[in-house]
Amino acid sequence: MTLAIVTGANRGLGFEVVRQLAQQSGTTVILTARSMEKAQAAADQLTAEGLDVVPKVADVTDDTSVQQLAADVESEYGVLDILVNNAAAYVDPSEFVENADMGPIHNVMETNLFGPWRMSKAFLPLLRKSDHPRIVNVSSEAGTHADTKFGLPKTQYSGSSYGVTKAALNAFTVKLAAELADTPIMVNAVSPGLTATVPGMEAYGARPVPEGAKSIVDAVNLPKDGPRGQFFRDGDVLPW
Repeated sequence: MTLAIVTGANRGLGFEVVRQLAQQSGTTVILTARSMEKAQAAADQLTAEGLDVVPKVADVTDDTSVQQLAADVESEYGVLDILVNNAAAYVDPSEFVENADMGPIHNVMETNLFGPWRMSKAFLPLLRKSDHPRIVNVSSEAGTHADTKFGLPKTQYSGSSYGVTKAALNAFTVKLAAELADTPIMVNAVSPGLTATVPGMEAYGARPVPEGAKSIVDAVNLPKDGPRGQFFRDGDVLPW
């Protein structure tokens, strides 16, 4: 059996990543949300499709919540093979550095950067017990210099704090991959691209959710000798 955890998975991209991972033979996926009610409702939809999905609570901004999940997984399974850090927070796309409310910024930073950091720390002991361990951080081209529409040098479409936190997540990915270079644990980041997770996003060129989710799952499925510390979209390495 292969065991995966996906954070922020009760809807949108995370939900579809759970579905695609669970469709892989022999894979059990722990679907996490900030409440058991949300996690259970989402998991029920996928178990009705015949998929092996287990609901759990994980608030990635809370140390106690993350540590409790790690303890539960250790007690029930003793190992973790795949960690997908998908949970993310957003702000008003019109947010600028000058007009930003620092309260929401702290929430975005806690979720988008410290959340993956917190989850990775908590689950590294269980990932070290796996024969094929993976950490995939779901990032964004909003955190790059290269994207010509949403990237860091642009001043429209994506709020300042969101882009800054995703750039920080890319940097975290590189550092963690370097620190784990002498272990089997592969660490990479992925941009799913602009994805139609809410109505109306198609007008901005957003692609269907399954396409964005597949980009994330492709990074999970890289071979053991595959690249580390990279930033991908649809299997291609992106500059950032």
